[in-house]
Order: sequence, then structure tokens, then C-alpha cells
Amino acid sequence: MNQIIPPAVLRALFALPFVVFGVFHFMNASQMQAAVPSYLPQPIFWVYGTGVCMILGGIALIINKFAKLAGYLLGLLLLSFIIMVHVPGLMKGDQMEIIAILKDFSLMAGAMFIANFSAK
Repeated sequence: MNQIIPPAVLRALFALPFVVFGVFHFMNASQMQAAVPSYLPQPIFWVYGTGVCMILGGIALIINKFAKLAGYLLGLLLLSFIIMVHVPGLMKGDQMEIIAILKDFSLMAGAMFIANFSAK
């Protein structure tokens, strides 16, 4: 198969926004903690924790170290956002949550696609 763009470039282009999103979790933690479900204690911990996961997952994909694990874990993280944040918001009547669900679902699928085709 003739590849126009090298897979490493595409993997980095996919992963870079995760690093940026992770940094945003640290820069805007006080605003983001409002999105943490109320049944989880210490919302700021979850904001920082997901920020760390996004940064590490993005870096792992960019440098292609533990890319398979990083792709699957990022996919799982995004699935947890869908289930724990976006679906409850949609059930409360916020129709804009469908956009977030579709975005995170697409990113989840992309992360798992990368994981499926990563050797390590």
C-alpha cells in the first residue's frame, strides 16, 4: 500500500491535541472541576489526574513508546467521559452534550484504531 503521509506523522497529529487538552486541565482546573460528577470526591484531583493521563498518553503516542497501551487507555478515558459526564448531561436536557458525545466517541475510536495497529 502506498502511504502518502507516514504513520508516525499521523499518530503525532492525533496525539498532540491530547497533550494540549492535558495542559488545559492544569491551566483551567478550577473551571473544569464543575464537569466532574458530584458523586466523585475531590473534583480537582480528577481534573489534574485526567490532565496527567492525557499528557502522558499523548506523549506515548508521539514518541511511539507504549503506544498500544496508551491508545487503549486514552480510549477508555474517553469512554469514561462519555458515560460519566456527557450522557448524564444529555439526560438532564443539555442537547449540546450530543456534540461532546460524538466528538469523544470519534476520538475514542481513533485512539483504539491506533492501538490496534501499534506494535508496542
